[in-house]
Amino acid sequence: MAMLLTAWTLIFPQTMSTEPKTADPNDALVEIKTTLGDVTVELYNDTPLHRDNFLKLVDKGFYDGVLFHRVIDEFMVQTGDPKSKQASAGVELGDGDPGYTIEAEIRYPRHFHKYGALAAARTGDAVNPERRSSGSQFYIVTGKKVPAGRLDAMERRNFEERLQERFRELSLQHNDSIKKLRLAHDSIGLENLRRELIRQTEESVKPEPLPEVIKEAYTTVGGTPHLDGTYTVFGEVVKGMDVVEKIQKVETDPSDRPVEDVRIISAKVIRRPSEE
Repeated sequence: MAMLLTAWTLIFPQTMSTEPKTADPNDALVEIKTTLGDVTVELYNDTPLHRDNFLKLVDKGFYDGVLFHRVIDEFMVQTGDPKSKQASAGVELGDGDPGYTIEAEIRYPRHFHKYGALAAARTGDAVNPERRSSGSQFYIVTGKKVPAGRLDAMERRNFEERLQERFRELSLQHNDSIKKLRLAHDSIGLENLRRELIRQTEESVKPEPLPEVIKEAYTTVGGTPHLDGTYTVFGEVVKGMDVVEKIQKVETDPSDRPVEDVRIISAKVIRRPSEE
């Protein structure tokens, strides 16, 4: 209710293994050789735009030689900027791409930001409201274990945000009526409408508890739950998280670029996706 009142005043200013699961035999596998070791990733079949684009870039050798240009301990490691291949030491990176973006394929809660998740980087909502993914940049989640109480708080916050968003949608639908009531200085009519919109909001938006499998993953192996539902997760590491751990622990500069370059030497497809 408090969130709805806030929205109204805005409108009317007055223990699991640390190694991820065995890959699905129908999914594609890609081996990524880095200067710190090898990582094998599985690409999900239900995010076909991202899967096929990733395979296309691997086949072209696009990732060969790129740096892990953004590394944050207990968060993620990011790579895929083509400008990083010949970048001088200390140069800030992260705006390179193949010249296109990819339509979002957000499959939450089926795919979420657990430890080892493979996800597409993108620009922020302010300039990218459709949440389209970078054509080449991706990150691997490391994160950290999340206390159960924090997950409960996130559930409540997400519910309140959904309530507020629905309330705003309904308010926009009644914008003409609101303007008329305001012009007429009809405070009683405004209050009655406010109560009606709150009633409709609370009837249409129900709490959505986190599935137990997600809670278990975040509390036992960790991840970055605050990114869920906003970025496309299109795969996961099935071998080599020890290498990802090494990468996330390297020394970085103020822009989160490793002081000593960590590079993808090569990437190759070791299994194509099943057509079934």
